[in-house]
Amino acid sequence: MTTLKDLGEQGLLRRLAPFWAAPHPGVSVGVGDDGAVLALTGELVVTVDLLVEGVHFSPTTTPPHAVGWRACAANLSDLAAMGAAPLGLVVGLGLPTETTVAWVEDVYRGIVACNPVPIVGGDTCRAPHRTLSITALGQVGKGRAFLRSGCRVGDVLMVTGPFGGSRAGLAVLQDPDRYQNLPSWATEAVIRAHQYPVPRLDAVAPLQQLPQPVGAMDTSDGLADALVQMAQLSGVGLVVDLTQVPITSATRLVAQEQALAWALYGGEDFELLVSLPPASPVDYPLQLIGRVVAQHPGEVRDTQDHPITRMAAFTHF
Repeated sequence: MTTLKDLGEQGLLRRLAPFWAAPHPGVSVGVGDDGAVLALTGELVVTVDLLVEGVHFSPTTTPPHAVGWRACAANLSDLAAMGAAPLGLVVGLGLPTETTVAWVEDVYRGIVACNPVPIVGGDTCRAPHRTLSITALGQVGKGRAFLRSGCRVGDVLMVTGPFGGSRAGLAVLQDPDRYQNLPSWATEAVIRAHQYPVPRLDAVAPLQQLPQPVGAMDTSDGLADALVQMAQLSGVGLVVDLTQVPITSATRLVAQEQALAWALYGGEDFELLVSLPPASPVDYPLQLIGRVVAQHPGEVRDTQDHPITRMAAFTHF
């Protein structure tokens, strides 16, 4: 198979050209100059995620198409958590010279499949490990960004979807023999949850219809991590009903007694945690899991007054 060593940088760029920005009303100047020029209304939101082979993905758990999808989804989820509409992506690739061109093209296909906006720029270089960095650009109305510090006493805590599926999918991919007797619909569902998480951009417009910005955070490092961070940054207490945390039947089949732990600490589900006034008229299927209180500021507790910490949450260091 053709490798990057065979093709060279300029040859690679020619192969990737079809994935770059076609004419788009939000892009004044796309790929080809020293920088892109985007048409902006409101305020600019910028977020970046870095994926490194052996840390975030491996050939045994993540095919290249899914690598691209997941990298894109991580950024779009951050934009959704800020209440922003995406404008464009900038893609950086660090690659060993023996990397096949087919692998790179499949990564880009995954990015494009997940992404509703153009790729407006990027860079490539030689690197000892496959590394993918995506910067996402979005826009939000002035003063309308959703913030982690936006929880208010009296608010309710809502989530956009189920948890633990990505962690369950990783478990199946890493040890398929252990789960070979489970129904295929269950293992296939959790594998897809891990490889192809869906960023909740569709929740942004309904939440932006409320008269004041909501508090929000994406849950890529786990639901417990997001709860604790929002409590600390908002200076409030959070009470969570653990029986209301949504977990799919597929995840429960795979996780068994670990289902709740994986839902709280597994991470990479890319759902949103939202704090908003009770009975807010949001045209989106949110799930109620708790409330915001004045007691125990900066702490999260369950309905039995047991603390929920982020001690088991994923950290890089």
